[in-house]
Formats: sequence, structure tokens, C-alpha cells
Amino acid sequence: MHTAWMAAAAALAAALGTTPAAATAAAPPAPLALTDCRLEHPLRLNSVAARCGVLSVAEDPGQAAGRRIGLAVAVVPALDAASHAAPLFILAGGPGQAASDLYVETAPAFARIHRTRDIVLVDQRGTGRSAPLPCTEAQDYEDAADALPKFLAATRACLAKYGPGVRFYTSSVAVRDLDAVRAALGYARVDLYGSSYGTRMAELYMRRFAERTEAVILDGVLDPEVALGPGTPLDGERALELIFARCRAQAACERAFPQLAAEYALLRQRFGAERRHLTLVDPTRGTPLALYFDRAQLAGALRFLSYASDQAALLPTLVHQAAAGDLAPLAAQSVMTSRLVEGQLALGMQLSVTCSEDVPYYHLTPAERARLEGTYLGTQQIDALEEACREWPRGPVDADLHAALASAVPTLLLSGEADPVTPPAGAARVASGLRHARHLVLPGEGHGQLATDCVPRLMAAFLEQRDPAALDASCLAGHRPAPFFVAPTGPAP
Repeated sequence: MHTAWMAAAAALAAALGTTPAAATAAAPPAPLALTDCRLEHPLRLNSVAARCGVLSVAEDPGQAAGRRIGLAVAVVPALDAASHAAPLFILAGGPGQAASDLYVETAPAFARIHRTRDIVLVDQRGTGRSAPLPCTEAQDYEDAADALPKFLAATRACLAKYGPGVRFYTSSVAVRDLDAVRAALGYARVDLYGSSYGTRMAELYMRRFAERTEAVILDGVLDPEVALGPGTPLDGERALELIFARCRAQAACERAFPQLAAEYALLRQRFGAERRHLTLVDPTRGTPLALYFDRAQLAGALRFLSYASDQAALLPTLVHQAAAGDLAPLAAQSVMTSRLVEGQLALGMQLSVTCSEDVPYYHLTPAERARLEGTYLGTQQIDALEEACREWPRGPVDADLHAALASAVPTLLLSGEADPVTPPAGAARVASGLRHARHLVLPGEGHGQLATDCVPRLMAAFLEQRDPAALDASCLAGHRPAPFFVAPTGPAP
């Protein structure tokens, strides 16, 4: 898929339970049959031993006798077999990523939690091995034509492949799947970790099933009162400005790139309407790759590079090289990351969620559109989604999906200061409606804090204590984001 649309894909997080988990979360024999299995990393870098099963549910929850689909469920049993702590259900992002894929990529970050808790992975309907809805578009980097018609054609082909049942792959349906898995596994109460879009699922579960929820971790928090999409270009521009400001504040980076903001402006001006034909070494295949570098390629590269501080570490040097005429490193980064995202997201499921839950709430005024056009992302992503969603069926959406979240469930919220998708302001709004919450903002970081610094230790401590106010987060006091590369070989000594 074209980089601009993959950037959109990537874009696209009651009662207080005070009884100790040991007294409430013991699991009786599970009616869902599980067998030994291994979960494999999408790139085959590692695998994880688990117990796997499939739970059959109605595709249309209103038609129990109709078509049924299988939900892929995996349990990674706690290392302490005698523990009765509540299990941790992991909710993946996207929308469109499978929970099993997220876990095998990030399992070390959950190692402390896994000592005493089962890790439960439910591939949300439409993702992974749960009636997946992948859609592909032939990638032709040499085609200089507008990518929108190809994207719409791929969307129509995807809909024709799966049919009108795609409307039943929304969050409001999937959250009931999640509780059905909980019941089938015999857990009385659960903990939740939600990342990015997964925070929307966690928030929905807190609304629907608060009495079954011990504690929740929201990482890269979606504000339920805000439709995801219209604010993304502004959030992306804000994140880029923070990255540039951090470079100016570091002597080595400022010396190496004293004109960084001007070089960025030059690229924006040059690749407004201009396209440049390039031939470079394919970053994933090692063969020659010919492509047209244009505004969409530039936007995709900037977008992905600003997602996390370890990627942002490369941004100044790549912008500097591109402004000097060497576009190949920046283009290679765009190609590599767009392929990675495309391989992990089920676009059909993403459209089912986005077209039902977000796009209907896009009501941009001309002035608002003009403001978005002033960003590097512009309105391309929003326009593409609006066009695609004219044809994609809308599905069931709970009436309170976009209402403010009010809950007494103990909640830990994690934000990166320079998050280009879910900035800290949204998490702060969510936290204001939670009676027992703590919001931690990591300076200089981007989207998702799961493996950052001492965050894995803090998450484990929070789930044990279930008292956000008492959580000792002093280990973050000295946190510093990844240093900038001031040369292709790395950061300053």
C-alpha cells in the first residue's frame, strides 16, 4: 500500500475492586480446551510457548444461529503455577494488529508480570488468526500516478472478498468477545494492558465490565471523546517540532545540524507537487528499487521516524542528507517501515473500526482543513478514509463510545511527551474522569512506552499494588530519550 495510507493505518485506547486478586481471580477448570502451541514472531525472530485454543462466536451477535467465527486464544501460563493473581489480557493497537503478534515482539517487557500472572492473548476478530480481514494492494513504487484511485480499488476488492459481514468487526462487538473469552477460561476478574487502539478496547471493557476488571494500564491513550484522524496531522507536526527543539537543546546535534528547521522547510516546499525518480538499494531485499519520491513518501518517512525516540534519533541526519540532495536514506526508511506496518495490520478490520467509529464524526470546517493543509501530512489520509468509508459498511457502535470515561478501576496511563498519535493532553483528559489513576509522561518519547526505561518494572508494581497514588515512579526521574545520530555512524561519544 502507498506510504500515505500506511501512515494512516499506523495511526489508526464502575466499581472499585479492592479485594486482593488472590481472593477473586482463581480460575476454575476452563471450558475452552487449550493445547500446547508456540507463538512465532512475525519476522520469525523468536517464539513463545503457550496454550492455545479457539472460541467459536457468532459473527453477527444478533444471530446466534448464523455464521460463526473462531477467536484465536493463547494463554502463556504464569511461571508461578501456584499464583492466583488476575491474568493480564493484552490488547493490541492498529486497529488491525493481532495481540499474539504484539506479545511475541515485546514479551521481555512483560517478564516481571508473567512471573505471577497468566498472559492472555485474544486476536481480536478480524486480526491474526481470528477470521482475519487482510487486504493488499499491489505496490508499484515507480507509478507516479495519484495513489488514491488504487487505494479505493483495493478497498472495493477487499469488500467484495469478505462481504457485508465486515460490519460486525467493530470494537463494540469485539469487547463482548473479550468477556466471552474471560468466561470461557474461567477467570473471575482480569487486568488489562492496552496499547494505542488497544486503549479504546480497554476503555470499553472498563465501561461494560467494571466489576470484572482489577486494574488497567493504558499506553498511548486514545481520548474516547475525540475521533481518531482529524487531529493526527496537527499532532504529527507538534511531535516533529519537539524533536527539532530537542536537537537544538543538545550541543552535538545543534552543531551538526544548525539549519535543521530550514532544511525541513526546504523539503516541504520542494516536495509539494514535485516528484523525484530514484533508484536505491531495496532496504529489505537488497536488490535495486526504482521509485518516485514525493510528498507522500516524505510524509510517511517523517511520520514513522517520529514514532519513537530510537527512530527519531535518525531524523535530523536523514533530513539533512535529503535537503542536501541525497534522498535515498530517507526513501529507504519510508519503504522499510511501510512494509513492516502493512505486514502486521489487517486493513479490512481497520476499515470496519474506523468507518464505524471515527469517520462519521469528521466534520471539518474550511478553516480547519486549511490548518491541516499547513502540516506535512495534510488532509490526504483523512480524504482517503472518507472516500473509502462511503462504501465500507458501518457496524454496531455503542452509544457511549465517544462519551467521557468515568471509572473507579485503578488505572495507570502512560504517555510520551512527543507522541505523534496520542499526545499527553488526551491522556490527561481521560485521567481527569478516573477516580484512581496516575498519568506518567516520559520526556522526549513518542508512541508507546511499554519497553522504555523502567516502565516494565513500574507496570508490574502497579498491578501488584493496584494503588496508582502509591506507585514509586522515581526511577523515571533521570530518564533521557535516545541520543541523536550526529553522523551515519551514530551519536556523539
